[in-house]
Amino acid sequence: MRRAFLMVLLALALPILAFATSTNQVDVTNSGGTLTGTTSSMTLTNSTLIAVNGYDGLGLITGSNLGTLNFSTGALLTGNLQTGATFAGGGSFSIATNGTQGLPNGVIFTGTFDGPVTWQLFTLSNGTHNYELSGTITGVLIVGNQKINVVGVTVQLTVNTGKGYFDGSTTISSGDTNISVVPEPGTLGLLGTGLVGIAGLVRRKLKLG
Repeated sequence: MRRAFLMVLLALALPILAFATSTNQVDVTNSGGTLTGTTSSMTLTNSTLIAVNGYDGLGLITGSNLGTLNFSTGALLTGNLQTGATFAGGGSFSIATNGTQGLPNGVIFTGTFDGPVTWQLFTLSNGTHNYELSGTITGVLIVGNQKINVVGVTVQLTVNTGKGYFDGSTTISSGDTNISVVPEPGTLGLLGTGLVGIAGLVRRKLKLG
């Protein structure tokens, strides 16, 4: 009886512990889509997902059209669209998959930029111009019926405009969004308290037995 009781408690505790201490890494690659910049916002519409890695244990999935990625930033804070700028956080960010190769059909991530978004100009050795947009996002990763709050999501886009400068609208070359799901300290604290309570129950049960 004691052994059965302990085995039941262990079976309940281990999955919780494994979930709370593991890191779930989801990486999404996108290409194309229209990037539009004004003093009000930098906006990307209908960029196509071409790779999703690590979502819900599916591993690396590639394809010509796995879904779409869209976002908007806050307003222009400093600089200009041609030589580099900083945009305010806020706005919106969403990733949706279309049911391809086991991925769900619907939105898998929504969020907002939680700090300034940088828009940098790099002049390459051949005289062409690369722009990179980067920022961090706070949002919700949706896995099945779970909605997981995540912070520190990073996004980076690359645009090449040839020897000209960004004129307010262009097609992006590529983008990468990295989502790291790490348990919050509060979650680990609650888990620790729960395990201590379980240990106390086990000890009392053994004494009474």
